[in-house]
Amino acid sequence: MSKISKIGVLTSGGDAPGMNPCIRAVVRTALYNGLEVVGIKQGYKGMIENDMYPMQARSVSNILNLGGTILKTARCLPFRTDEGQEAAYQNIKAQGIDGLVVIGGDGTFTGALRFSQKYPDIAVIGIPGTIDNDLYGSTYTLGFDTATNTVIEAIDKIRDTADSHDRLFFVEVMGRDSGAIALRAGISCGAEAILLPEKSTAIDELIRHLKAGESKKKSSSIVIVAEGDKSGGIYDLAKAVQKEVTNYDIKVAVLGHLQRGGAPSSFDRVLGSRMGYAAVNALIAGESQKMVGLEANHIKLTPLSEALSHHDFKLEADLLQMVEVLSI
Repeated sequence: MSKISKIGVLTSGGDAPGMNPCIRAVVRTALYNGLEVVGIKQGYKGMIENDMYPMQARSVSNILNLGGTILKTARCLPFRTDEGQEAAYQNIKAQGIDGLVVIGGDGTFTGALRFSQKYPDIAVIGIPGTIDNDLYGSTYTLGFDTATNTVIEAIDKIRDTADSHDRLFFVEVMGRDSGAIALRAGISCGAEAILLPEKSTAIDELIRHLKAGESKKKSSSIVIVAEGDKSGGIYDLAKAVQKEVTNYDIKVAVLGHLQRGGAPSSFDRVLGSRMGYAAVNALIAGESQKMVGLEANHIKLTPLSEALSHHDFKLEADLLQMVEVLSI
């Protein structure tokens, strides 16, 4: 691998709080080391359409507190094709870029790995930016902490109105195949039940648990449902429970995309900065096809192929056991 002289940085897939601090760290670390930096707009779409611009230190001023990503993001189906990747490669070469920092989730990394394998003269380092916290090789992904705090704040407010009206709220949070947000938010907010894609919960079991809460004269109940839960849609679930749990007025709240927005937390600002800094240093050291991760509070590199091949990312067993104990 030849020495890196110009780095391209992009964000791809779903946005996540902390992406902007990460971009800032990539740009300023590269400039500090005498490298040029190019910002690529809208992820891989920007590579294919040649939507890129040179970035300076001032290009990333006053963005630490901003949610979303100043580089914009998109999902790009043409990048999955040979023709799309060839067009992206030609534009990258014309720009003089020889190293890429890609910030995103598993779809982003799949594209990055395939691209780098096809064109090994372009070094690629990935940074895990996804609120789902579901990538192997990093205890925390960029945006997870902020999204969880956003959910906690929303549920605290929902409980205020639930207490006032003796209501049972079903609250759906993001996660798809990962219940990480649901689990931590549920523990933080004292949820009566947490439904996760990693753990099947029968409706009759949930009903028994909620009826037990009724008998203890609880003034409100919160049930958190990860969007990928196997029990079915949250509205159908609420209707099924309402037939059996009659003491409560049941309401549904779907938090949706508000979980992706907002100023990044202190943790995500520092994490994004650490990962951006580490990614540039990895490229300078000649690394490629690696993901920057945080484990035991230390930065480590994991091969992208390894990060993508492990789909058994597990929730902490002690947290799962804790839910049952603390919800009595």
